[in-house]
Amino acid sequence: MNLWRLPTIRIDAFAVWRRNIRVWKKLIGPAILMNFGEPILYLLGLGFGLGHFVGEMGGMPYLAFLASGIIASSAMTTATFEGMYSVYTRMDPQRTYEAMMATPLEVDDILAGEMIWCGTKSLFSGIAILAVASLLGVVDGWQALWVLPVVFLIGLCFAGMAMVMSAFATNYDFFNYYFVLAITPMFILSGVFYPVESLPALAQGAVQLLPLTHAVAMTRPLVAGGELTMPLLHIGVLLFYGALGFYTSVVLVRRRLLV
Repeated sequence: MNLWRLPTIRIDAFAVWRRNIRVWKKLIGPAILMNFGEPILYLLGLGFGLGHFVGEMGGMPYLAFLASGIIASSAMTTATFEGMYSVYTRMDPQRTYEAMMATPLEVDDILAGEMIWCGTKSLFSGIAILAVASLLGVVDGWQALWVLPVVFLIGLCFAGMAMVMSAFATNYDFFNYYFVLAITPMFILSGVFYPVESLPALAQGAVQLLPLTHAVAMTRPLVAGGELTMPLLHIGVLLFYGALGFYTSVVLVRRRLLV
């Protein structure tokens, strides 16, 4: 078997997506609490609390600045948790993938379905935060709805990278490396809480390599009504990371399950 061949994307992937959403429906109560509770804490605690002292940032109220960044970072963390903990659980402890592969499904189908599901969960999170931000009066009109397909793309981007970690993992503790070395630095440095321009010049260049920087650059103007600059670059970076992550995870899971 050629482990390195390009993945084949088939409609069968949606069977995995449907399976996951049926499971999610059984846990919809805690899921809704998480989707609405966390953004409310961030927006009230930091947006109003810290915003009282900061005032405006980036030409907008700090609450609007924060809300538009939190939408992107929440999509990142939602897809990352699902792509690591849930995917690893189904792949190893539960051996769900082995059962799926007893059907006509292939590794490519399973991971494509997982990736679409991660994007869908990120979309749920984005809708919740956008609703909370709208109630707080920091959303600049109906154009903010254009952020939802961007949130789905952000979910796909980070899902691919998370599934690579799952393919390498031998236990749940392994994921701490990725959170400490990748997710947390992006969360702090990529413009969620303050403009990237406030960083030293060398750091500004470095964070342009991080996908969350481009995610925030897309979500902030759409939510808060700023000027959207270089959208094709930002979309291209997110697509690149997502596609590379998906291909790499497929190759690694093929090796893990089939060899």
